[in-house]
Amino acid sequence: MDLEKKPEKKRAARNRTLLLQTGEQQGYQERLIALDRLAAPDEIMNKTIHQDLFEALDYLPEQFVDLLFIDPPYNLTKRFNGKTFTRMEHEAYTEWLESWFSKLVRILKPDASVYICGDWRSSHSIYEVASKYLQIHNRITWEREKGRGALANWKNASEDIWFCTKSSSYKFYVDRVKMKRKVVAPYRSADGKPKDWDDDEDGGRYRLTHPSNVWTDLTVPFWSMPENTDHPTQKPEKLLAKIILASSDEQDVVFDPFLGSGTTSVVAKKLNRRYVGIERDETFCCLAEKRLELAENDATIQGYSEGVFWERNSLQEQTRAEKK
Repeated sequence: MDLEKKPEKKRAARNRTLLLQTGEQQGYQERLIALDRLAAPDEIMNKTIHQDLFEALDYLPEQFVDLLFIDPPYNLTKRFNGKTFTRMEHEAYTEWLESWFSKLVRILKPDASVYICGDWRSSHSIYEVASKYLQIHNRITWEREKGRGALANWKNASEDIWFCTKSSSYKFYVDRVKMKRKVVAPYRSADGKPKDWDDDEDGGRYRLTHPSNVWTDLTVPFWSMPENTDHPTQKPEKLLAKIILASSDEQDVVFDPFLGSGTTSVVAKKLNRRYVGIERDETFCCLAEKRLELAENDATIQGYSEGVFWERNSLQEQTRAEKK
């Protein structure tokens, strides 16, 4: 049952936020599972586990995960559909991270990759814990263009993602995650040919660039986007697409222990990966199942088309996506 019933929001006519309609939740509940014994990989594959992470941890199979994506509660006081995560002292938050992270290491394959989300408050704790168990390769910073302004501080408009691996042997496919950018200065060689750029079929001038650890092309889901839900910290599908394409192959297993409204599983499915997610809130679990059902007929990812990622709010990308 829902932890808290909130009054219905009055939504604009063009609001595309995905909701559970009357009667839908019961149907999606039947797809959820919970663990009470050690599970075999096939028993949990492509499933949403409706359970507290600490209750499910010891029942997860050994070494079944190729890619682990972790988006835990940041060290902030935040409400999640009626439950509140309360900010802790730094030492206490670090201990909380390690209490479950140390138990996740055993589920990783030897060549697994791990991505851990955080903000400026929690990143120090993440590094402290992850460096005990994994090799840390980079810290990605992505621009979160939403956010309230501040009168006595800089506006907080970025988040971090730590890129780690279980060992020095791991997958990383740079050609799958190149960025297509407009060319501001379209230089030509002496014979008139484009220099390091191409004429697009629509007359635009673009170049494919290697991805960096600063991501400025993401749009946080909002009310006019069909991927949007009422989850307060939902990540963009495009963000997960970058990570999944860069660090896994088709049919690899992608695991998310804080699934929320299901973005990780949904993008894994759209990109032909297998997935497992754990989420303790029933409503968000059911939203994840609804999104997975919709993904069976719509595998589009906003901002990603024709095998490349486009700059944010690119008209060409939006036009092509609408034609598909």
